[in-house]
Amino acid sequence: MALDPTHLSYPKRRYGMDHDRYDWSMLSERPKIRWPGDKPLALWVNVCLQFFPLDQQGKPYKVPGGMTMPYPDLRHYSLRDYGNRVGLFRVLKALDRYNITPTFAVNTELAVRTPYLVTLLKERQHEIICHGWNMDCLHYNGMTEQDERGLIQRSLDSLRELSGQAIDGWLSPARNESERTPGLLAEQGIRYLCDWVNDDMPYPLHTHNKPLWAMPLSTELEDAFILGNNLHSEASYLEQVTDSCDFLLQEASQQGGRMLALNIHPWLLGQPHRIGYLERLLDYLSSQAIWSASASTILDTFSAQQPSST
Repeated sequence: MALDPTHLSYPKRRYGMDHDRYDWSMLSERPKIRWPGDKPLALWVNVCLQFFPLDQQGKPYKVPGGMTMPYPDLRHYSLRDYGNRVGLFRVLKALDRYNITPTFAVNTELAVRTPYLVTLLKERQHEIICHGWNMDCLHYNGMTEQDERGLIQRSLDSLRELSGQAIDGWLSPARNESERTPGLLAEQGIRYLCDWVNDDMPYPLHTHNKPLWAMPLSTELEDAFILGNNLHSEASYLEQVTDSCDFLLQEASQQGGRMLALNIHPWLLGQPHRIGYLERLLDYLSSQAIWSASASTILDTFSAQQPSST
């Protein structure tokens, strides 16, 4: 059956994207980026510190990584808590050993419940971005605009007060958004959003409010995706990230600087049988021509080299 003629006259049908959320451009044709020290590859290591409620509501769906057994699912609840009590400190030790600068995505409820974690990050002068209220508070189209605005404001206000930081980055729980989320974040002073993974470099996002940047935080290279979703081995995780590093370094030699974004979870990689693989990975990355920096520092360096900075 032939397509209805109206299909071809869709008002936003054009070369590139059929929406106005961001402008279309080929990665290979964009201005070449130069990172500090003339390094070809910027490394962004994002560490997620999360709180999964034991009595999760699961609206509009059960969040990945959440409780799966009948209440009370202490097995999974305590495993997630292990990351904040034990695994984190192994991860920090590994990052320090290889002089890697991390950024921390923190659930605000975790910061409220365990203020010693925020104090620790403040003492170490790490950048903190907001990871929403908790892992069961998803942003979705079924919410009213008033409810979502209130949830974002509560998450940001509390984390800003507790951390003493401006908090200008955001990673949504489960990377889930409503169509309003980017605009509401910009309204609350967020400068960059980490949910969108459709690029290897930052790019501007348009909203009904202020503009903001998309900072793509790779799902494909995330430990939870490779180990928990794809059920690959730790050795495979190590191989996939090092392969990505090698490829991006080669691409950068021809097309200008690139960014390698790694999202990790202490309740996964902080386990005794996995921390050695993280150490081997960081050892490899630190031996390459990389520039390790926080997310906002990478974005500042990138945006300063754009024809018209957002």
